[in-house]
Amino acid sequence: MDVLNVFVQNSALNGMPKWYKATTLLLFAFILAIIAVSFFILITQGSDMNIRYGY
Repeated sequence: MDVLNVFVQNSALNGMPKWYKATTLLLFAFILAIIAVSFFILITQGSDMNIRYGY
């Protein structure tokens, strides 16, 4: 939790209302989770995926 407080203090979120900080960090965590899950799926299922380019 200390790391999160230092991150907020050293960013543009310092001085913002608590609800704004919470919303921003939740959105950031959600985007990070989507990227992590997508990367995991790509690693585990990547060899089975066929991407076809065509008209």
